[in-house]
Amino acid sequence: MELLEGIETRRSFRAFKPTPIPEEIMGKILGAASNSPSYTNTQPWEVAVVSGKKKEELSRILLDLAKSAPPSPDLPLPQAWPPELEQRSREHGARRLKALGVEREDAEQREKLRLMNYEFYGAPCVIFLFMDRTLGEWSIFDMGLFAQNLILAAHSFGVESCLQASVTNYPDAVREFLGIPETKKLIIGISMGYPDMEARLNTYRALKQKPEEFTKWYK
Repeated sequence: MELLEGIETRRSFRAFKPTPIPEEIMGKILGAASNSPSYTNTQPWEVAVVSGKKKEELSRILLDLAKSAPPSPDLPLPQAWPPELEQRSREHGARRLKALGVEREDAEQREKLRLMNYEFYGAPCVIFLFMDRTLGEWSIFDMGLFAQNLILAAHSFGVESCLQASVTNYPDAVREFLGIPETKKLIIGISMGYPDMEARLNTYRALKQKPEEFTKWYK
């Protein structure tokens, strides 16, 4: 897949086939992501790849917490957005519900959609990205670069993904289950697998701004 084509065609998927990702393919995906740039080449990323029975066990733990415990992510959740970003987010949410045939007032169906996050949307694999707790904002920026390269590399192999902030809501449980020390901060979870193209969840695609909407030219 040509690079620009990969960037332009990548999107988030929320329904996956159970087909496992071969370890050889996952190794190539991680190898490509390892070439990501970072501040003074510090390479702060630490990766946990969870699949099979381990993934199912962790899913059950997170589902139970999501039904009963308040979120406590390592990265604080946004408390407010500038008005134009808030509007964009609200419109995105409304369009997505409409595409899925879910009414905004249907609390039961919206709750089912929320909990699907903790089932990793049926993906055969979930990747957790950690970094040392002492690191700051530049390292978080580096983590974003790594995550982007990771999902683009996966896309080139036909492996699709969904970046999930929701699964970072209970970092202590994830760390305990995986044996990750408290000194490591959970940044993001990424569900990965081969997409179910027949699933309604995969019919929606987010609208993106055009370059003229976010770019100023200075000559």
